[in-house]
Amino acid sequence: MKEIAFGVLGGLALFIYGMNLMSDGLKKAAGERLRKILEKLTSNPIMGVLVGLFVTAVIQSSSATTVMVVGFVTAGLMTLTQAIGVIMGANIGTTITAQLIAFNIGAYAYLIAAIGFVLFFFVKKRNLKHIGQVIFGFGVLFIGLEIMSSVLKPLAENPVFRGWIVDLGKNPIVGVLVGTVMTFVIQSSSATIGVLQRIAEQPIVVDGVIKPLIPLTSAIPILFGDNIGTTITAWLATIGSTNRNAKRTALVHTLFNVFGTIIGLVLFQYFIQFVLMISPKVTASLTEASIIKRQIANAHTSFNLLNTLIWLPFTGFLAFLVKKIIPGEDTSIERGTKYLDYHVLDNPAVALDLTTKELTSMAVVARDMLAQVRDNFISGNTTNSTLVSETEENLDEIQQEVVHYLSTLVSQVSLTEEDSRRLADLMHVAGDIERIGDHCVNIIELIDYNNDEKIRFSENAYEEIREVFNLALEMLNDCISALPQDGFADAHKVLELEQRMDILEKQLRTNHIERLNQGLCSPKSAVSFAELMKNLERIADHCNNIAEAVLDRE
Repeated sequence: MKEIAFGVLGGLALFIYGMNLMSDGLKKAAGERLRKILEKLTSNPIMGVLVGLFVTAVIQSSSATTVMVVGFVTAGLMTLTQAIGVIMGANIGTTITAQLIAFNIGAYAYLIAAIGFVLFFFVKKRNLKHIGQVIFGFGVLFIGLEIMSSVLKPLAENPVFRGWIVDLGKNPIVGVLVGTVMTFVIQSSSATIGVLQRIAEQPIVVDGVIKPLIPLTSAIPILFGDNIGTTITAWLATIGSTNRNAKRTALVHTLFNVFGTIIGLVLFQYFIQFVLMISPKVTASLTEASIIKRQIANAHTSFNLLNTLIWLPFTGFLAFLVKKIIPGEDTSIERGTKYLDYHVLDNPAVALDLTTKELTSMAVVARDMLAQVRDNFISGNTTNSTLVSETEENLDEIQQEVVHYLSTLVSQVSLTEEDSRRLADLMHVAGDIERIGDHCVNIIELIDYNNDEKIRFSENAYEEIREVFNLALEMLNDCISALPQDGFADAHKVLELEQRMDILEKQLRTNHIERLNQGLCSPKSAVSFAELMKNLERIADHCNNIAEAVLDRE
């Protein structure tokens, strides 16, 4: 039994490693496009199902799709109703793995792995390298399955194991629990179903007839449990999140599979008959043991497809139900980050999108801070100076967290050249927004200086000060518009306004010198005015930097 256990663990490790290689390679090859498909083509539940099916069929991981969906819901890029459709589709898409396993590809596994290895490790062209990684992972996946198949052969002769399988067939609830626990531990329904297919196909002789070690009546409850167990991944993605809709999305995934399992158990005999009807029939050349893999694969696909067809008209009810179970409204977090999610770091495109969302929110805070400072400077009121300082500290904290998040992303996954450039740009943007907060604090300190020295400006001076403040705010507003959607037009406008700021700042300095010469402003105001212009001009420079970072993707 020790050899069997070690063989299964080793084969399972290769299977999961191969799956991860495939998924990672596919995400590198098409991750950005798949992300945009997920984000933009989920306008209704039916489209959501199709998109979820397609994306999961490509990346071969319903868990990865679900985690992406939770991240989108957290970031406000997707509604709960949209997420429900995508999750249903992801459940169907993940069944492709079981269908592939049902083909007898094992004999070619080493050749497939060798071809993929050559492309992955020796070809320099990026796209071919990613394709090689996918092929190599595909080969490794089947090598793992072949190892499991070879070491599991003795189980067919083990009376204890055979008796346990018979008991499973008598009590489907136990089979569901076994499948749930297996997937809960392994964190991959594709892996547990692959193991199930390999164990089931081991032949045993019963009354002179070759039978599968695990009959379909025992395999289907385990399969039901596998679907429930895989929902734990979505829950793990919500750990540390205060976003209620993210938790509701995870709950939808769980309820969808639990409800489906209940329906499947109630209609158990009818479901088995349906699977037998759509699967190959036993013939002189095909034994039950030789077709059980295909039967399990068909059962997996049918279960998720039928479950989706049953629940698709009731997506509104599912959304209503989870809102009742997890009541309340999402509230904004006053301090700290809102959108960064460490659970999606294995998907750089999603992680970078969430960072952009965070930086946009950060820029809104800086914009509101600058508007408040403008009003304070003109009125001379500093009663909320403490609030301005606390806001600036909050910007510091967010900037540090963004840098840590992006640094963690770099350390955990290999990035494409485009993603690396985008990551560097986002780090610079975080620093630019944080510096805008610093300049706002500098201006608040100037107000204190003006009050202490009893400095007041002429009405013309205040009009000019308001004008330059408003220009800086306009630039920051355009940055906020440009950041999240690659707003190149808004970014170009910022560059034009920055040139206008340079001209305006020089003109206003000249105007103020003339007012000093005419005695319209006190001599002490010269220092304050010059410092104010310097800080606002620096704010404009940081807005210019943000715009250039956006245009780097043009």
